[in-house]
Amino acid sequence: MLLAFESSCDETSVAVIQDGCVRSNVVASQIRLHAEYGGVVPELAVREHLKNLLPVAREALRLAAVGVDEIRAVGATRGPGLPAALSVGYAAAQGFAVARGIPLFGIHHHAAHLFSPWIEGEPGRVDWGRLVPHVSLVVSGGHTLLVAVSAEGRHRVLGGTLDDAAGECFDKLAKLLGMQYPGGPVLDRLAEEGNPTAHTFPRPLLHEANDDFSFSGLKTSVRYHLERNPGLAEEAGALRDLCASIRAAVVETLVVKTVRAARRLGMRMVTASGGVTCNRALRRQLSVACGKAGMELRLADPQYCTDNAGMVGILADHHWRRGDAADDPDWEVLPGWSMEECERG
Repeated sequence: MLLAFESSCDETSVAVIQDGCVRSNVVASQIRLHAEYGGVVPELAVREHLKNLLPVAREALRLAAVGVDEIRAVGATRGPGLPAALSVGYAAAQGFAVARGIPLFGIHHHAAHLFSPWIEGEPGRVDWGRLVPHVSLVVSGGHTLLVAVSAEGRHRVLGGTLDDAAGECFDKLAKLLGMQYPGGPVLDRLAEEGNPTAHTFPRPLLHEANDDFSFSGLKTSVRYHLERNPGLAEEAGALRDLCASIRAAVVETLVVKTVRAARRLGMRMVTASGGVTCNRALRRQLSVACGKAGMELRLADPQYCTDNAGMVGILADHHWRRGDAADDPDWEVLPGWSMEECERG
């Protein structure tokens, strides 16, 4: 029985993992709080984490019908993320581990996303024996990564964003179009009814011989397009077409580069995770592209796409069962923790 904490940004989450399965996964979102400011305010995020952590933990234990004395290990996001926000969940896990005399496993946030597409069923669990070599797209508001994963669960970062992450690009362009934070999901909904070929925007680095991403040029292109066409975002039909064209540029870039990397490496499977994996066009087009390339596709379940302790707990439980070294109680959070540095064993 393992208790897991996640507080890397603006979601406070606690999960209970029992026998390798997610028995409960409670998330308290702060979206309404930060919407007033157009983005996450770190000081407010920390305050909310402190207020929400205990009630969320109690609810997770209640839903799993588990008592505190039954917990035998703890997992928590150690990085990367907002320094003070990370500290709330990780310090709580440290205190719990020391008080109970049980091991603590600090988890890399991106690594938790990386393996979240393998969580399946209800309650969710991972059959680690079925893990096969694949290329994984980890894409959200804070990160966009391409990672090669071996059958043993080892990983190698192929490329990442050179500036804005894909989700950040969606949110910033949505704000430019007058949508309230977080605007990415709103842009996605409007895009469903628009014409993706109505406007032509750049696909940054699409034809470059690398696995990196860059979306700042797309933002600039849209901004200049709006300046040249005043009022374009004020008419409902035109706004839907604009959203669809923006989404098409981002999604095509993500899909083409992901499938191309998998083909180059001889991988027959692709996975995708992170908040932007909820984007409907991305899910559809990855499915089509992988089908044409003869590749299998695994997409994270929507409940494990956004930040949550369930995916953190599943990975912590894996390390625990494998006999990996636990964290030292005196260790600190790692806000800038890289994927290359996070492997155990």
